[in-house]
Amino acid sequence: MQAGKSPGPTVRQTLRRYRKRVSESKPAVLSLSAADLEAWLIANGAPTYRRRQLSGWIARGAASFEEMHDIPKPLRTALDRQFRLTSLRTVATTQADRGLTSKTLYELDGGHSVEAVVMRYADRSTLCISSQAGCPIGCPFCATGKFPFGRNLKAHEIVEQAMDAVRLLAGESRRLTHVVFMGMGEPMANYQAVVESVRHLAGTDLLGISPRRIVVSTSGLIPRIEQLGGEQLPVTLAISLHAARDELRDVLVPINRKYPLEKLITASQGYAEKTGRRVSYEWVLLAGVNDTERDAKELGRLLRRKLAHVNLIPFNPVEDTPYRAPDRAAIRHFKELVESQGLNVTVRDTRGRDADAACGQLHERVMRERTVAQAARVQGA
Repeated sequence: MQAGKSPGPTVRQTLRRYRKRVSESKPAVLSLSAADLEAWLIANGAPTYRRRQLSGWIARGAASFEEMHDIPKPLRTALDRQFRLTSLRTVATTQADRGLTSKTLYELDGGHSVEAVVMRYADRSTLCISSQAGCPIGCPFCATGKFPFGRNLKAHEIVEQAMDAVRLLAGESRRLTHVVFMGMGEPMANYQAVVESVRHLAGTDLLGISPRRIVVSTSGLIPRIEQLGGEQLPVTLAISLHAARDELRDVLVPINRKYPLEKLITASQGYAEKTGRRVSYEWVLLAGVNDTERDAKELGRLLRRKLAHVNLIPFNPVEDTPYRAPDRAAIRHFKELVESQGLNVTVRDTRGRDADAACGQLHERVMRERTVAQAARVQGA
């Protein structure tokens, strides 16, 4: 090989890329609207009620069209020839908490990747779902923001994360009961796809999850908060607050410079009044940064007599950031300080510390390993 030139792709790599291009040329079946899928069925000589059968199988966690035994074999073959059951490709998985938490990294069409986390509890199973590949907000304590922003997910790519969780949980005799849009990305920056995916998740054709069991988080995009209040979707709104004074929040949540706290709280409470739903205010606890008595008093002044709940989240350490998690005693003390301000407070059950389960961490690890492996191949060529 000539000096200065990187090695070309191997035969195996070339074949893999070819198969990937062929696969991506087939649309995912969930990318079709109900009307479009019914039109395809009619064109293929099938009655439109087959769409409901197909949706039922997907909702029950079918892993292939071939499993759908009450759909005629020729139609199953045609579906498999024309469509993919999902556009997501699993890249890596991790487990933690004695199998109660599992995280999956998916590759999207085009090469970007996103994460989803399934958390199992005694009374429910919750999916933490991604809405963007990367995040444009750039919060300095978040692993997702360390990488360049990729793209918005399409509605079907968001729903497909839930369908994969359904398949996983079905094998454990569990069902998906709750969805939180707290994975990679800023949901309100991908507004239309997020709202469309919520309607699909809540629709009786698929999962029928009550919107009241779906949480949509935002760092504070006020116009979209106001728009969501008019959608007649009573989801829980979660505000990624993290600070109760603009000076600090400008640093921790940079979009605060555009949408400062006073306007954000006004918009959030407007949502609460329209929907009757209490707003959840998320507060990642950073030792020595936002866990002081001053922070608790400022939070009390900001939210007192509001339809609000404060959710304290112990920081999941992220490499190459200056932040660290407070110890248990400090967390307990801060909770008591906030409660003394007359606010409702809980401390989130932190899951998956040993499974790269903080937002963006599995993606970060896999991308770092790929970079190291690629550099080693180039050096050894």
